[in-house]
Parts: sequence; structure tokens; C-alpha cells
Amino acid sequence: MRTTVCVVGGGPAGLVLGLLLARQRVQVTVLEKHADFLRDFRGDTVHPSTLDLLDDIGLADRMAGLPGRRAAALRVTFDDGTYTVADFTRLPAPHNYLYFVPQWDFLELLATEAATYPAFTLLRSTTVTALRRDASGAVTGVHATGPEGELEIEASLTVACDGRDSVVRHALGLRPVDYGAPMDVLWFRISRRPGDGDGLAMRVGSGGLLLAIDRGDYHQCAYVIAKGGYETVRAAGLAALRDEVARRHPVLADRVGELATWDDVKLLTVKVDRLRRWHAPGVLLIGDAAHAMSPIGGVGINLAVQDAAAAARMLGPTLAAGQPVTEADLAAVQKRRQLPTVLTQNVQRAAQRRVVDPLLRATGRVDAPAPIRLAQRIPALQAVPAWLIGIGVRPERAR
Repeated sequence: MRTTVCVVGGGPAGLVLGLLLARQRVQVTVLEKHADFLRDFRGDTVHPSTLDLLDDIGLADRMAGLPGRRAAALRVTFDDGTYTVADFTRLPAPHNYLYFVPQWDFLELLATEAATYPAFTLLRSTTVTALRRDASGAVTGVHATGPEGELEIEASLTVACDGRDSVVRHALGLRPVDYGAPMDVLWFRISRRPGDGDGLAMRVGSGGLLLAIDRGDYHQCAYVIAKGGYETVRAAGLAALRDEVARRHPVLADRVGELATWDDVKLLTVKVDRLRRWHAPGVLLIGDAAHAMSPIGGVGINLAVQDAAAAARMLGPTLAAGQPVTEADLAAVQKRRQLPTVLTQNVQRAAQRRVVDPLLRATGRVDAPAPIRLAQRIPALQAVPAWLIGIGVRPERAR
């Protein structure tokens, strides 16, 4: 099979890249190892910067029609009360809010739109097994297995969008620098009832924090635990976990019994890492394949989408003209996206070190820190974290 660009991974980065390239009439084939996008552990948070990008390509109305929930502010409940940390209404309209939408619906929207372009192909249930190389060692595509057996795909450019455990990255022998994280996350769902509150509930207390994302008829919950502490949590028993969830978010106390077995709880291992070099001859790595983000701020999807938008804008004209993409071209994409990645990770690492780690170690009362109390007294200050979370550093557009 011959294509101009082979994209490995049908997540947000892969599908946005495929869509934006297909709009430029670049032949692109996206390989997704699963048959569908239905996986609960995918992130839900879509930020204003991504909504602006979707608006650029005419998808804003269809995105708004998905079963999502809008959050105009980010509020955190401590032992001494609930505080507004970020007020997204202070950002430029119309996308001055966080949008919590099941990622499978978001990905299906992108895949459906991309399929309207003749240059786009999505191969589901197709797993990359090795890289294809020429005599010089440059990557010229991939070997894969799909529903019909073995498949060889020749491509002028291969782009790895296959996540933190990237097969492409492993095949290239690239190892990211691991910056560590003090926490892991337990991921589970509990039913939602009218009056529970909308959007995102973040509850902070001794021993950590609990996030409950409003998904309409249920809460998708993220229960933060100490790094490597899963076996300790399991040893304490499921009843102890239910009690902790009820203590941190009392509105769920009458429903924690829905966590019937440990099969209802998924462990998400948190990583923060980054490659020094995001490219090699014939191949580019973006999104989590190049830089795994902390869940702090929920910005992982949006950094990956911004990487894809930059790559499509910078490489698309060359590829559409039938010209070869050089390593200098690929290095330019990394240079463009490395600064926002580094700055965002540095903020996340500081938050992990100064906020999350002390919370996980706390045993007594946990009150809001002074900066959050100050922002409550001076609401204009809430625009700063709103901008950092919602817009970020160097947002990309597709005009």
C-alpha cells in the first residue's frame, strides 16, 4: 500500500493531523489498532484553544452538538470551603469555557469529517509491528497486521501519534527523559443524579484529591493516589476505597456501593517525560509519543492537537507539492512545539511538587493555600490560570 503520510495512532493528534492534511489534498493513512474508540481511560477535557481550532475548520457547531458539558470555571473544595481557581469566562468568547466530552464522541466526529475527503483513509484494527526502512536506514513506512493479515505501507513520511508507549518510538530506539510524578490515578464511574452539580467537581483533603467529571448520567471519577500505591489501596480493601470516596465527595456517599469489584476500578499510571529529539529521517513523533503530560490541568489532549495542527500547517504544503520532507523541516516542527511543551511540563512538575505531593502526605486539615484565597478576594486574578489552562503557550490555528 502506498500513501504520502502514514499516521500511527488514531487518537486526537493522529485524527486531527490526518484531517488537516487531507484538507490540503495530501494522501494520508491513519492506523488505529482498536476497532473503535470506546475506552473509558481516554481524557475528556477539550480546552478553548482546541475549540478555536475546530472553529477554524467549520466543526464548532457539530462539536457543540456532542453530549458534552460546559464548565465556565474551575472550582476546588478544601476543608475550609469552595474556591474558584480559574474563571474561563474571562477568556475571549465564544469558547470561554472548558468542554467535557467523551473522547470517543470527539474522535468519531473527527474521523467522520476526515472521511469526507478522498485523500483520507482510516484503517481500524490495524497494529504496527515494525518500521519499513531503506538502505540508508531512513523510515519509509511501516509493517502492520490488520483484519486481512499482514500489511506493508510505504510512505514518504511516518508520524507517530501512538501515545506514551509508542511502538514507533521503541522501534527507533528513542528513550524519553523521565521527570517523574508523585501520583497515579484510579479511574471509575459512579451514577449521577439531578442536583449533583454540573461540570467538574474537585475535592481536596488529607491524603489527596478526587475529581468527578459530569458525563450526564454518570460521574467519571479520578481518585489520586501516591505513586506506586495501588497495591496498598487494594490491600486495604474495596470498602476502604468506598469510604474514602464518600469522605472526599459526600454527595456520592449513597452510591459508592456501585464499586462492586476491583474490575470497576482502572489504574492509570502517570508519567511526565519528553524526548530530546522528536524526529529521525522519514519519521516525526508528536503528542504523548514525544512528551507524556501530567493530568494536571487536563491539557494532554490539547497539547497533542496543537502539535498536529503545527505539523499539518508547516509540512502540508511541501507534501501537497510532492516534495520530500527533510529533517530540517521536521526539526522546525519540534522547535515550534518544544517551547510550549517544556513550559507546560515545568508548570505541571511544580504543581506536582508543591501541591499534589504535600496533599498526598497530609494527615490533618487541608485549607486553601494563600494564592487561591487571594484570587477569591481579587477575582481578576482568576484569569491567569484560566489563560494558562484554557489557551496555553503558543496556541495553533488552522485558518
